[in-house]
Amino acid sequence: MSTNRLVNGVQVASHFKDEKHQYSSNKEGIWLFMATEILMFGGLFVGYTIYHTMYPEMFAEGAKYLDWKLGFINTLVLILSSFTMALGIYFNQINQSKKATMALAATILCGAIFMCIKYFEYTHKFHLGIYPGKMLDIAKVHPEHANLGLYFGFYYCMSGLHGIHVLIGMGLITWCLIRNIKGEFNSKYYTPVEGVGIFWHIIDLIWIFLFPLLYLVG
Repeated sequence: MSTNRLVNGVQVASHFKDEKHQYSSNKEGIWLFMATEILMFGGLFVGYTIYHTMYPEMFAEGAKYLDWKLGFINTLVLILSSFTMALGIYFNQINQSKKATMALAATILCGAIFMCIKYFEYTHKFHLGIYPGKMLDIAKVHPEHANLGLYFGFYYCMSGLHGIHVLIGMGLITWCLIRNIKGEFNSKYYTPVEGVGIFWHIIDLIWIFLFPLLYLVG
């Protein structure tokens, strides 16, 4: 039967030699998982690049329906959230739990701002009759724009998938926040916070690539 034991003030699972072995294994597992995430988005990036090369005018025309200013604001918000997430990890490393709580809460707030802006972007597209793979209302008035469905198919798929990851990240950070308030993290044990931080940083990095691809085409 698997049991945990206390090693140097840290709960260590029985299948690990010590707390260092547990920490390194957990971190390697997170990076392995993130590698699969990068591969998934990488496939979308490759598909986008191929079709953009084939239909550059179409993609440039589609980008005109996006507000690059909103995309830029979201980019700044996510960069700020990466900073606050890093602070959350750092403050746990130096046993400043209250500051870590504030930093994690600020990160969740940044994620909420990002998703609110995406909500307004999506609802505006729906109001124009722009749906994944379809250009309903615009196609009626401007038939020459009907083929923009390909561009917006990529837009909804890539930004939507990224948005789902942001929501998942916010949920994980909330989980870390609750545990941090309970005093479960300190300089000897902060692995969950660091693991979630790695996830959050990668998601932020993916958006930095998505922003110019989707909003600044042409």
